Amino acid sequence: MKTIIRNIPNFLTCCNIICGFFAIIAVLKGHYIIASYWVYAGAGFDFFDGLAARLLKAHSNIGKDLDSLADMVTFGLVPGFVVYKLIGFSNNEYLPYIGVLIPVFSAWRLAKFNNDTRQSVDFLGLPTPANAIFFVSLIHIILNAESLAFLNLDSIFILIPIVIAFCLLMVSDIKLFSLKIKSLNFKANLFQFILIISSVILFSILLFASLPIIVILYIILSLIKNTIKIQ
Repeated sequence: MKTIIRNIPNFLTCCNIICGFFAIIAVLKGHYIIASYWVYAGAGFDFFDGLAARLLKAHSNIGKDLDSLADMVTFGLVPGFVVYKLIGFSNNEYLPYIGVLIPVFSAWRLAKFNNDTRQSVDFLGLPTPANAIFFVSLIHIILNAESLAFLNLDSIFILIPIVIAFCLLMVSDIKLFSLKIKSLNFKANLFQFILIISSVILFSILLFASLPIIVILYIILSLIKNTIKIQ
């Protein structure tokens, strides 16, 4: 029984890998919206495997490595394939391969996170789940959100600079606040509360098309927090 309980977090992590696998299949078949849903599900399992490990006190080196490998599949490979497909619409022979930057920098990011003790409270650089959610959610803007169609996010002149910027952000030392709320102290969690409230409002209006906006808002709020240094 103890063995089963100890492996519950690992089971949830494996569910994340399964989500990544089916997301890749969906992308290859051209079912981009479905692929994004698989990534969202993977992000859910990624959250709950860590929560389960803390609640059950089932931390292990195998679990840590397995989590990074799962993140590499769901949050590294999948958005790379999505970008490859999006840029491929331009009919350019070589530019779509810039999508390979996302899994490369995601692997770098994950290795850096696993060996950087400075990230025990806040993040240094953009977490891979946030990066993946940003790119797979662009599909909702491009295909379904007519009110945001003016953004023209499938243009290579917009998408390629975004890919490069987000890849660099993943491996940067820019501090991004954690979403964990350890107390109900409003001042201590001001930016978390602002992000949560704003996210609820945006999602209620734009649904999944709001997610790229929410990720950008998260980055902006983190930069503001770093500047004014509210504790």
